[in-house]
Formats: sequence, structure tokens, C-alpha cells
Amino acid sequence: MFAIDADRQPSPEWEARGSEAMLVFELRRQYTVSIMNTSSKDTSNQIVSVLQSRRSLRALDTREIGADVLERIMTAATLAPSCSNKQPWRYLVARGEDALSRVRLRLSEGNYWARRAPVIVLVITRDDLDCRLDDDRNYAQFDTGMSVMAMLAQAEAEGLYAHPMAGFDSVGLRGDFGIEDGYRLLTVIAIGYPGSIEVLNEKHQAAERSERDRKPLSDVVRYDSW
Repeated sequence: MFAIDADRQPSPEWEARGSEAMLVFELRRQYTVSIMNTSSKDTSNQIVSVLQSRRSLRALDTREIGADVLERIMTAATLAPSCSNKQPWRYLVARGEDALSRVRLRLSEGNYWARRAPVIVLVITRDDLDCRLDDDRNYAQFDTGMSVMAMLAQAEAEGLYAHPMAGFDSVGLRGDFGIEDGYRLLTVIAIGYPGSIEVLNEKHQAAERSERDRKPLSDVVRYDSW
């Protein structure tokens, strides 16, 4: 979540976008205050704060994303670690109307909301682009996942929603864009600025307003023994 002036008041543009946008504005303002109240020697919670504020939300605005913003997001994706620095991730960024139309046609009906996104990123890799060990540990998907997480975090820092999806016609998309055999199309990610919740169906409006749900550490973390 990017910082804004702690004393800044919402502009008419923000107010016109409705209550959900105003909530995002207030969260950003509070984030700024928290940074200002953190001493230069105490930065241990800054990454956690960004990750806690990140959610896969659906209420997207159709507003264009600037080339400089998009470049920062994609640069962040390339800074992820990988096995032996193989960097197996490949991205196809759909931002022109022709490319976006092809992706939109291949989305499942449940992902109707993503058709409003001004940018949709196709996440691609191939097993032989990364380490492959004898015990069937192929690192391409794991490392590409780390790259995607870096992308999502930067999108959050830019004030954008970034929502990975599994519901799409992978075979159709591969054909539409000429993605060769052997490559895996792992996911597609809708990216956009926060928009009105009114464009969503009732189920998704409820999900948008829901509390964050995470399993407790005790369910997923073990120390010293399994």
C-alpha cells in the first residue's frame, strides 16, 4: 500500500468513486501515519504491513495504468530469487485492446469482473528453464510463484488491485497467443485501480466486504519436529 500525505484530504475524484474508494484512501492514510511513527531503526513490520493490506479484490476501475507504474510492477517480478538464478518466469502483459479482448473471451463466467481490468498478465514458465532434481523437484513453478508474489506486493504498493485467477481456458489462450508446447500457462492476473463495488454480483460484494481469513500459525508452522 503506497504512502500518501498524512494530512491530505480526499479529492473530489476519490469521493466520486464511492465508499469503497474512500476506505482504500483511509487505509493508505493510516499506513502513512504508521510509517511516520516508526523509527528509522524499527522497520521490521513494513513488509508485513504491505502483505497484510494485500487482498485479491475484484472491484476494478477501468482507468489506464501508466507505463511507469506497470514497469515498476514487472520489474519487481524480475527481482525474485530463483534456483541457481535461473529466473524461469515469463510474462505476457495484455494491455492493448486486441490482446485484452482475446484474454477476456477465455475467462470463466465466474471471472466476469476481470473483464474490466486495463491490464491482464499471463504467467508462463517451462520446466527446463529452472532446476530439475532427481527426486522430481522441479523448481520452475515454485520460483515463478515467488516472482508473482513480488509482483503482487509491488502492485499493492502502487495502490492497485492484483488478482491471480485459475478460471480460464488455458488451451484456448495458448493458441490465441502462439505459446509453444512445453510452456505452462500457470495463471492470469487482473490488475487495476480500485473501483466501485456495485459492478460485482451479491456474492462478490459480500466477499469484498469480508474480514481477512488466515489460518493460525499453529495450523501451518512446526518448530523442530513435524
